[in-house]
Amino acid sequence: MNDPDENTPDDLALTRREVLVAGAATAAAVALPSEAGAQQVPQPQPGAAPASRVTMEVNGTPRTLELDNRTTLLDALREHLHLTGTKKGCDHGQCGACTVLVNGERINACLTLALLTHNQKVTTIEGLGTPTRMHPMQTAFVKHDGYQCGYCTPGQICSAVGTLDEIRRGVPSHVTADLTARPLLSVEELRERMSGNICRCGAYSNIVDAVAEVGGVRT
Repeated sequence: MNDPDENTPDDLALTRREVLVAGAATAAAVALPSEAGAQQVPQPQPGAAPASRVTMEVNGTPRTLELDNRTTLLDALREHLHLTGTKKGCDHGQCGACTVLVNGERINACLTLALLTHNQKVTTIEGLGTPTRMHPMQTAFVKHDGYQCGYCTPGQICSAVGTLDEIRRGVPSHVTADLTARPLLSVEELRERMSGNICRCGAYSNIVDAVAEVGGVRT
């Protein structure tokens, strides 16, 4: 005699169908809100990076670039404007090969975002002089053999121009004896201010002679 609580095969088959239908309906109900919510959230495009339009005056010419916000001034000059006179040395602001002038002040272009030079005046080695009409500092470097291999020379020259301007404006340095007085245009000041520019050839004495001549300092 069958147990009255035991289901018949038909009952079991019906129960299985109901379970499957109910499970599928539940899964669909759970999945739909998730999919709807995902459609409402904008997904970033793979590889996309924020970009900005940067306008600067480079060597007297207005230039406008569309740049990734992470682009350094050094890469903007070399890779986008093809002004390769400015060199990439350490790329960490320690060698000075990338030195340029921004509004007349020397900076390390590898540590400066191009965005920060928006509407500023940038001068590179190409803007200081030409082979037929050289800047006095370029002429002095040739005269005193301050260039040697030439790799650091653009940064050295831009830094030297900025150094003389700093002294003339009264900006003190680590070796300035009296911070309340105008710094002296001396060899000691020149050496200290140019110390951030590394010359792998070791032409430091020649470089100081060149800068001193343009500045009117006796060595």
